[in-house]
Amino acid sequence: MIHSILKDRSTKLFLGFMAFFCCNALIAEAIGTKLFSLEKIFGMHPVNFTMFGQSGLAFTLTCGVLLWPLEFVITDIINEFYGPKAVRRISYTAVALISYAFLIYYLAIQVPPADVWLASSSKQGVDNIQNSFNAIFGQNMRIIIGSLVAFMVSQVVDVTVFHQIKKKTGNKHLWLRATGSTLVSQLVDSYIVLFIAFSYTFTWQQILAIGMMNYLYKFTVAIILTPLIYFVERRIERYVGHEMAHKMKLSAMGVENL
Repeated sequence: MIHSILKDRSTKLFLGFMAFFCCNALIAEAIGTKLFSLEKIFGMHPVNFTMFGQSGLAFTLTCGVLLWPLEFVITDIINEFYGPKAVRRISYTAVALISYAFLIYYLAIQVPPADVWLASSSKQGVDNIQNSFNAIFGQNMRIIIGSLVAFMVSQVVDVTVFHQIKKKTGNKHLWLRATGSTLVSQLVDSYIVLFIAFSYTFTWQQILAIGMMNYLYKFTVAIILTPLIYFVERRIERYVGHEMAHKMKLSAMGVENL
């Protein structure tokens, strides 16, 4: 049984995409507690934008956004070759694994630390390594819930917009359905997280302003990554063969092969 599965290139490809997708999602959630300055990467001063009555806005982003754009690229590729059911499958799997990871993080925080581990923190320049561990892995529950809800809703939106565009364009204009679905879903993703996680501490103006700054970054990255989708598409066609790739695309659209 396993030999027949591993011989099928389209199946192996899907398993690879699924593993990469779930791995990226887990890493993005784990590193999401750190904020970074996008301007500092390029040696620039904060942009100091003003929107929705909020001044001093800059591109202060969670490290999770370094990986999430790749997730939407993978979503579009799977949409193109495997269809919405496959996207939902990997999305549900990713959410289950992320939830499991946070449960393990919580249990790891509760486990009493060994004295030797606490003593070692001073050698690493950390005052209290247990507190640092708790701060990194013990994210606020509202942030966790907001992130998971945003992820699932944005995936559904991405799939829906992608296939609505594909129904009108067929196999042409991959850039349009890939980029268009990503731009819409990223907007949804940006605001759901903020509304759930920070609606009790931020004003609506702050949420709108911060969400727009996050979306500007995601919008730009989505445009930049568009050529990557074409590159991956060509590699897949070369790997499985043009005829098989065509059949996969038809099947993804719900069209039976003759």
